[in-house]
Amino acid sequence: MIYYRSPRKRKSILAQKLTVFAQKKVRWITLLSSIPLFGMVTAFGIVPDSSLQEIPDKKIVRALPLPEKFASSDPEMTFWHQESIRRGDTIAAILARLEISQEDKNRFLDTVRGSRAMSQLKPGEIIHAETRPDGELLTLRYFYGNGEQFQVEKIDDAFELNEQSIEGDTRILVGSGVIHSSLFAAVDKADLPSTIASQIIDIFSSSIDFHRDIRKGDRFTVVYESTQDEGGKTQVGRVLAVELFNKEKSKRAVYFQPSTGEGSYYTPEGESLNKPFLMAPLKFSRISSGFTQARYHPILKRWRAHRGIDYAASKGTPVMATADGTVEFKGWQKGYGNLIVLKHDTQYSSAYGHLSGFDKKLQKGTRIRQGDIIGFVGSTGMATGPHLHYELRVNGVQRDPSRIVMPAAQPISKKYHAVFHKQTRELISRLDLLRNTRFAALN
Repeated sequence: MIYYRSPRKRKSILAQKLTVFAQKKVRWITLLSSIPLFGMVTAFGIVPDSSLQEIPDKKIVRALPLPEKFASSDPEMTFWHQESIRRGDTIAAILARLEISQEDKNRFLDTVRGSRAMSQLKPGEIIHAETRPDGELLTLRYFYGNGEQFQVEKIDDAFELNEQSIEGDTRILVGSGVIHSSLFAAVDKADLPSTIASQIIDIFSSSIDFHRDIRKGDRFTVVYESTQDEGGKTQVGRVLAVELFNKEKSKRAVYFQPSTGEGSYYTPEGESLNKPFLMAPLKFSRISSGFTQARYHPILKRWRAHRGIDYAASKGTPVMATADGTVEFKGWQKGYGNLIVLKHDTQYSSAYGHLSGFDKKLQKGTRIRQGDIIGFVGSTGMATGPHLHYELRVNGVQRDPSRIVMPAAQPISKKYHAVFHKQTRELISRLDLLRNTRFAALN
């Protein structure tokens, strides 16, 4: 079939095509003329005034059904779950979230009734459980601290409870730091556990007065144990070796435990660091008054001798015995207030005054070991504020602890010399490596 257009219609179509061509021509001219401006247009698109807003994050949680083939899997298949303990949680609530069958839930609760671990559910910790698809509970574990594990396991359709200490993965770690304000701040800045600072103080407490001797710029290196249990919890262990540069003098200590007897800290040469007397009876305080023959007494309003050292500390701060001894006096004594006097031998004794209270087990004649807590800081007697008044007495006469030459500690026994040097050689090498690395960094 053939179609014909009239002459008028052909003219109309021709006019439309000319119009379209003219419009396209204008568009191309406009486009070509705009090319030099593109850079400027782009620049305006990224200037600060454009104030682009961040797209907010949105968390979407959607329950997805298990595939039919998986949901109807073998009933003997087992699954391990990790359920986080929530604030205010009970073990019954946790079993409910694990979808444990009512029968197993009841038997489990009967088995663990009275368990210490189940009364110590800590928010944020993890319960590990092995179950079957039908809600049968096979095993439940909980690592509740101090390397202790709680485990209930189904054996012959009955639950058996087992609470025991577990051996974790022990590693030897190292660290170093520089003291700017305090040892604790330096340990924290070095990303080391805070217990490291306490151990360093204990190790050198017989040779360094941490209240007066520490200076800005002092530095330390430390080698210590760290144990991780099966639950992933890390526990800081013992300091094995430490070097402290105090007043530009190096002090080193290594830990050694002979085959018979208790472990202790020694210098690399085998000299014991456990001297008969600690340098101070408090771990954390400052000296407010030193030993002097003339001090203006704030209560008596007159000058008199101050034959002791005052340690300013908060009320209730624990007071330690500076040496092994026996309780010679415990009670109230005039300006001292609550006072404890320890007899160490025929020559030495120590006194602790202004106490707010005594250790409950303390009685006259009680044997005391160095470092034992014997009382607590207070402001009893003639005291304007909470502090400890400490005296070291030699043949009954007060002496300045910072000036008196104390008895030397017993060195390591000769029969252990070879074993000592063999066991501590690697620890000393680690200290050497840390020292050289530190010096290289400073240079």
